[in-house]
Amino acid sequence: MLDNLDRAILRALQNDAGLSQRDLADRVGLSQNACWRRLKALRDSGLILGETVRLDQGQLGLGLTIFMLIRTRHHGKEWLELFRREVAAISNVIDFFRITGDYDYMLKVVARDMNDFDRIYQRLIDKVELDTVTSCITMEAIVNSRDLPV
Repeated sequence: MLDNLDRAILRALQNDAGLSQRDLADRVGLSQNACWRRLKALRDSGLILGETVRLDQGQLGLGLTIFMLIRTRHHGKEWLELFRREVAAISNVIDFFRITGDYDYMLKVVARDMNDFDRIYQRLIDKVELDTVTSCITMEAIVNSRDLPV
């Protein structure tokens, strides 16, 4: 069960995973030792999965974000393993979900431009049989990579 101090630690780390132990302790109002013990317990529990750095997508030349909605006629284990493996091998797919509704899967893809996206799309459909693919190209990221509510 998380208490308010654990939540404060998690919020601070989501905002800046590079905080020093001292700065983190100061932000949440704990001694360094008490903060370290809590942080270790949060890591040991599996709640903290790792630490990452957010990058500027535009500065990396990845100006296009696409949501691909995929419908398939196949739902067997063998097909699903192939599909998961092929999608995971495409580094431009940054999120991958199985969903409910009219479609079965949703992929969030980043690409340099339409030609780059077409290359990604062709790679996927060459490897895996899909029924329907609908792509939604974003025009603006209004809220993106938001912290989890803690």
